[in-house]
Amino acid sequence: MRVVKEIVRDEIRVSIFSWNSKYIFKYELGPMEQTFKVSETEILEESELEGFLEGEFLEEVKQRFKEMGQSLLRKLENS
Repeated sequence: MRVVKEIVRDEIRVSIFSWNSKYIFKYELGPMEQTFKVSETEILEESELEGFLEGEFLEEVKQRFKEMGQSLLRKLENS
């Protein structure tokens, strides 16, 4: 597995890997993680990877983290 890029955007750690003809996008925030796998044939140039680090896609990742955090909090409060 090759590390393509690691950055932090809005407190979210983003790691991009290349493995088995796929790009793996791993987003981490606190105890939560989201992972996406995209075939390398879908991304023609590594510069296109930036689209996964900004804009609407990143906003959706943030919203999903918010929902995940709320679910986790509810579960921990009800245990």
